[in-house]
Parts: sequence; structure tokens; C-alpha cells
Amino acid sequence: MPYFVFAIKPFGQLDKLAEFDAFKEASIHAKALRATRPDGAPRIKIMFGETQLAAEDQLLQLRVPGPTGDD
Repeated sequence: MPYFVFAIKPFGQLDKLAEFDAFKEASIHAKALRATRPDGAPRIKIMFGETQLAAEDQLLQLRVPGPTGDD
């Protein structure tokens, strides 16, 4: 399954920037993009998925933080 590199804009808008077969290549690409982006630019994220649509769906799901401290 491929790794997708996305730019995440305000209001959950996603732009696919690249697609890689290996995480290492996707990570190098994402780090290079993050290093050259100006302040206020979209966030860069890597997501693994069977299809681009599946990866986008995972990025847009709300995530509940785990417990903090001793509960």
C-alpha cells in the first residue's frame, strides 16, 4: 500500500502532493517540504492507505486524545 503526502489547508482541505511506495522516501520528501515552507503555509502530513480516498478519510477523522496522568 502506498504512502501519500498531503498539504492540509484550513477547513480540512487536502492537496495530495506526492505518493510513494516506501515510508522512507515519503518521509524524506515531507521533511524537505516542511523545511522550505514559509510561516502560515499548510501543514504537511504523511498517511498510509490502500487508496488516496482511504488516506484522506483517515486524515479527516477526529481523534480523541488518550488519558493523561494517573487515572
